[in-house]
Amino acid sequence: MDIESQVRALMFGTDFGDPQLGRSMERELRERLHKARQEGRPLRVYAGYDPSGPDIHLGHTITLRKLRLFQEFGHDVTFLIGTFTAQVGDTSDKTSGRPRKTREEVEAASQTYAEQCFKVLDRSRINVRYNGEWLEKMTLADVVSLSSHFTVQQFLARDNYKKRLEAGNPVGLHEFLYALLQGYDALHLHCDVQLGATDQLFNIMAGRKLQEAHGQLPCICLTYPILVGTDGKMRMSKSAGNYIGIAEPPETQFGKTMSLSDATMLDFMRLVTRWTPDQVEAYRQQVTDGQIHPMAMKKKLAWEVVAMYHGDTAADQAGAHFERVHQKHDLPESMPEFSVAPATHLIDFLASNQLVGSKSQARRLVDGGGLKIDGEPVRDYNAVLERDVIVQVGKRGFYQVRIQS
Repeated sequence: MDIESQVRALMFGTDFGDPQLGRSMERELRERLHKARQEGRPLRVYAGYDPSGPDIHLGHTITLRKLRLFQEFGHDVTFLIGTFTAQVGDTSDKTSGRPRKTREEVEAASQTYAEQCFKVLDRSRINVRYNGEWLEKMTLADVVSLSSHFTVQQFLARDNYKKRLEAGNPVGLHEFLYALLQGYDALHLHCDVQLGATDQLFNIMAGRKLQEAHGQLPCICLTYPILVGTDGKMRMSKSAGNYIGIAEPPETQFGKTMSLSDATMLDFMRLVTRWTPDQVEAYRQQVTDGQIHPMAMKKKLAWEVVAMYHGDTAADQAGAHFERVHQKHDLPESMPEFSVAPATHLIDFLASNQLVGSKSQARRLVDGGGLKIDGEPVRDYNAVLERDVIVQVGKRGFYQVRIQS
């Protein structure tokens, strides 16, 4: 693809919080592409992901899909798993500190990250790296040397730290180190381009500073918006329960997408699909002009989400399932089956089979009328299973439960 087309596709959806910075990064990207072409080499591109949980969700795929574009344009792409930085913990988007992850927690999550990324990225054209490879080898002298390139004032000027200090809340010294460590990743990888969410801007700019200090060309910074979750309010995360995991079943992905608000749907169209900028703008205009109903557009979006991770056939089946169960109020054609002992406690059954995240979540479902037996809401936390029933968990979970004889 010609350079101008590459620039347009890669800059689509970017958000720097500063139009002037955006123009500067676009100019640098164009210049670096021309320079690399003259030198007969690809750009070195990476994005880092801290394995803070076991699942990659649609929020992660914003940058993953841009990495895929860089692959398709013939560039050298690295998927970096932050096995070391995850143990420090990034608080760029936090108004408080966060618990540090143990090595064991990080290593377990990193295994699923390394495999799930291939649902988006081309396995044959990707470098998967772990920043523990080099960060664990750093000496105290190395850390002091990195720190000498920054001032305390630069960190205190960050909005989230400023707010915490003004509120009298503590800011851990180790939190300052995170930006330095991420910056060192860029230096170690000799990267030309680093991708991240908008809250990573300070950290990526730290990498540019370190690269310049060590005689490298500073990497181009491409940052993209943080995806709002299915609740339409908070950022997508597993801890908030508002995420769509890329490894989740097709019916779950379709149903969760259909639950989005119309405004959130428009953001998803722009950020998490394979649609070109022209397609996205055409669809948005059709919705705005009333040429297509938001519900119909949402079905297109839900189909696209499922098709990306499970294929077209699965997307067709998930769409049919949604219409049958949620629009025609029929039961799904097939349901997972469980066999339990008589008088099994319902909430214990759900938790032990991981059909809910926790017993507390099951109780919240009871409070909200979202837990049903044979279509009737469960009102008692102590309900037990005494006969063959269909248990419904939320809007999309249907399970055939049979009592052992």
